[in-house]
Amino acid sequence: VQLVESGGGLVQPGGSLRLSCTASGFTFKDYHMAWARQSLGKERELVAAIENFGVGRLHANPVKGRFTISRDNVESTVYLQMDNLKPEDTAVYYCGAVRRWSDIRAMENYAYWGLGTQVTVSS
Repeated sequence: VQLVESGGGLVQPGGSLRLSCTASGFTFKDYHMAWARQSLGKERELVAAIENFGVGRLHANPVKGRFTISRDNVESTVYLQMDNLKPEDTAVYYCGAVRRWSDIRAMENYAYWGLGTQVTVSS
Protein backbone atom coordinates (compact mmCIF):
# COMPACT_ATOMS: atom_id res chain seq x y z
CA VAL A 1 0.00 0.00 0.00
CA GLN A 2 1.25 3.45 -0.91
CA LEU A 3 -0.05 6.99 -0.77
CA VAL A 4 2.34 9.39 -2.46
CA GLU A 5 1.80 13.13 -2.08
CA SER A 6 3.26 15.75 -4.39
CA GLY A 7 2.86 19.42 -5.25
CA GLY A 8 4.08 21.09 -2.09
CA GLY A 9 6.58 23.92 -2.02
CA LEU A 10 7.26 27.53 -1.13
CA VAL A 11 4.67 30.10 -2.16
CA GLN A 12 4.00 33.73 -1.32
CA PRO A 13 0.90 34.79 0.61
CA GLY A 14 -2.08 34.96 -1.74
CA GLY A 15 -0.59 32.34 -4.03
CA SER A 16 -1.90 28.91 -5.04
CA LEU A 17 -0.74 25.31 -4.97
CA ARG A 18 -2.33 22.06 -6.07
CA LEU A 19 -1.49 18.95 -4.08
CA SER A 20 -1.90 15.47 -5.52
CA CYS A 21 -1.95 12.09 -3.80
CA THR A 22 -1.76 8.90 -5.83
CA ALA A 23 -2.79 5.63 -4.22
CA SER A 24 -1.78 2.06 -4.96
CA GLY A 25 -2.12 -1.33 -3.32
CA PHE A 26 -5.74 -1.06 -2.21
CA THR A 27 -9.18 -0.50 -3.76
CA PHE A 28 -9.26 3.28 -3.92
CA LYS A 29 -13.00 3.63 -4.53
CA ASP A 30 -13.76 1.72 -1.31
CA TYR A 31 -12.19 4.45 0.85
CA HIS A 32 -13.08 7.98 1.79
CA MET A 33 -10.04 10.22 1.32
CA ALA A 34 -8.82 13.22 3.24
CA TRP A 35 -6.09 15.80 3.53
CA ALA A 36 -4.76 16.65 6.97
CA ARG A 37 -1.95 18.95 8.03
CA GLN A 38 0.48 19.19 10.90
CA SER A 39 2.65 22.14 11.85
CA LEU A 40 5.44 22.23 14.41
CA GLY A 41 4.22 21.57 17.93
CA LYS A 42 0.64 20.95 16.89
CA GLU A 43 -1.51 17.90 16.39
CA ARG A 44 -2.49 16.69 12.96
CA GLU A 45 -5.76 18.33 11.91
CA LEU A 46 -8.28 17.57 9.22
CA VAL A 47 -8.24 20.00 6.29
CA ALA A 48 -10.73 18.42 3.89
CA ALA A 49 -12.37 15.08 3.15
CA ILE A 50 -14.28 13.52 0.27
CA GLU A 51 -16.53 10.50 0.17
CA ASN A 52 -15.51 7.45 -1.84
CA PHE A 53 -17.58 8.38 -4.91
CA GLY A 54 -16.98 12.10 -4.51
CA VAL A 55 -20.53 13.11 -3.70
CA GLY A 56 -20.00 14.36 -0.15
CA ARG A 57 -17.22 16.76 0.77
CA LEU A 58 -16.14 18.56 3.90
CA HIS A 59 -13.74 21.48 4.30
CA ALA A 60 -12.52 22.66 7.68
CA ASN A 61 -13.53 26.18 8.68
CA PRO A 62 -10.01 27.71 8.39
CA VAL A 63 -9.81 26.72 4.71
CA LYS A 64 -13.44 26.97 3.62
CA GLY A 65 -13.77 29.05 0.47
CA ARG A 66 -10.02 28.82 -0.26
CA PHE A 67 -9.29 25.08 -0.56
CA THR A 68 -11.13 22.48 -2.67
CA ILE A 69 -10.79 18.71 -2.44
CA SER A 70 -11.55 16.45 -5.40
CA ARG A 71 -10.79 12.92 -6.53
CA ASP A 72 -10.41 10.82 -9.67
CA ASN A 73 -11.27 7.16 -9.03
CA VAL A 74 -9.95 6.12 -12.45
CA GLU A 75 -6.53 7.56 -11.64
CA SER A 76 -6.73 6.64 -7.92
CA THR A 77 -5.77 10.19 -7.08
CA VAL A 78 -7.07 12.80 -4.67
CA TYR A 79 -6.33 16.50 -5.09
CA LEU A 80 -6.30 19.59 -2.92
CA GLN A 81 -6.51 22.91 -4.72
CA MET A 82 -5.27 25.62 -2.37
CA ASP A 83 -5.91 29.27 -3.26
CA ASN A 84 -5.30 32.52 -1.40
CA LEU A 85 -2.73 30.83 0.81
CA LYS A 86 -1.85 32.38 4.14
CA PRO A 87 1.25 32.02 6.35
CA GLU A 88 -0.85 30.04 8.86
CA ASP A 89 -1.37 27.37 6.18
CA THR A 90 2.31 26.44 6.50
CA ALA A 91 2.48 22.76 7.48
CA VAL A 92 3.22 19.27 6.28
CA TYR A 93 0.17 18.07 4.36
CA TYR A 94 -0.76 14.40 4.53
CA CYS A 95 -3.12 12.32 2.45
CA GLY A 96 -5.12 9.65 4.28
CA ALA A 97 -7.60 6.87 3.56
CA VAL A 98 -10.43 5.90 5.91
CA ARG A 99 -13.26 3.36 5.62
CA ARG A 100 -16.01 5.06 7.63
CA TRP A 101 -17.17 8.64 7.09
CA SER A 102 -17.82 8.91 10.82
CA ASP A 103 -14.08 8.49 11.39
CA ILE A 104 -12.84 11.34 9.19
CA ARG A 105 -11.84 13.50 12.17
CA ALA A 106 -10.29 10.58 14.08
CA MET A 107 -6.75 10.56 12.74
CA GLU A 108 -5.93 7.37 14.63
CA ASN A 109 -8.65 5.46 12.76
CA TYR A 110 -7.28 6.04 9.29
CA ALA A 111 -6.19 2.89 7.46
CA TYR A 112 -3.38 4.48 5.48
CA TRP A 113 -1.32 7.68 5.45
CA GLY A 114 1.21 9.09 3.04
CA LEU A 115 4.57 10.51 4.11
CA GLY A 116 3.49 14.10 3.57
CA THR A 117 4.51 17.10 1.51
CA GLN A 118 5.74 20.41 2.93
CA VAL A 119 3.82 23.59 2.18
CA THR A 120 5.45 26.86 3.20
CA VAL A 121 3.69 30.19 2.77
CA SER A 122 6.08 33.07 3.22
CA SER A 123 7.16 36.31 1.58
